Amino acid sequence: MAFDFGQLLLIVFLVMSIWPMVKKQALERSRYDFLRAFEKSRGSRLITLIHRQEAISFLGLPINRYIDIEDSEQVLRAIRLTPDDMPIDIVLHTPGGLVLATEQIAHALLRHPAKVTVFIPHYAMSGGAMIALAADEIVMDCNAVLGPIDPQVGQYPASSILSAVKQKNINRLDDATLILSDIAGKAIRQVEEFLIRLLADKFPPEQVNALARTLSEGRWTHDYPITCDQLKDMGLAINTDFPAALYDLMELYPQPVQRRPSVQYIPLPYDKDAFKRPR
Repeated sequence: MAFDFGQLLLIVFLVMSIWPMVKKQALERSRYDFLRAFEKSRGSRLITLIHRQEAISFLGLPINRYIDIEDSEQVLRAIRLTPDDMPIDIVLHTPGGLVLATEQIAHALLRHPAKVTVFIPHYAMSGGAMIALAADEIVMDCNAVLGPIDPQVGQYPASSILSAVKQKNINRLDDATLILSDIAGKAIRQVEEFLIRLLADKFPPEQVNALARTLSEGRWTHDYPITCDQLKDMGLAINTDFPAALYDLMELYPQPVQRRPSVQYIPLPYDKDAFKRPR
């Protein structure tokens, strides 16, 4: 039989086309199996809200994910499918997202009659922090962080727009800047008021007002990491007894493969005697 180089190329092309789909289906199955096992162990509904850079890219650039309307629709549907007496567990790993989508998710979790537990393996910034505050219990890795919930207007923090306007003569400001200032003030008030409603049944009124103001007023930059110790100082009851199984779940949401890994290590647990030399 003569060697046909064209057929070989066709086979290679077909394998390269089909393999990513097979791999994706296997990964989806692994995620589903994990969710079912975790739900059975806790008797709860498990919802994941995990945002990574998508493997699908545009012009070779990875697409960053954030909380959007599609996310809120899916989470609200999951909550509707959950009986009132069944607890909800939600795993959060997100940089934040749209205020509308975030507030819808937070409000739906707040209204769920049974216990809601949020698990944060690494970070829940901005809108992710708002969702976390809607839960009855926040469970975080001891090195995980939340982020401030100060609103952004366009490419600028709302608080920074107001600060810049205060420092200038109002008669020398153009209409667009004044409109941005008005929107910024409304955005901060709206987020603070929503946080007050979110926390009203969890803390005394004075503490609720102080916490809502701290998180929404723009005290820090938008990407400032608020640690577990800082959150406890604010009066939040943070549980750092993080389930080890959820670290395995994060492995099922890999970042897209890059040409050169930026982090490398031997993926094995070590004990203190691992590197002792024999005598």
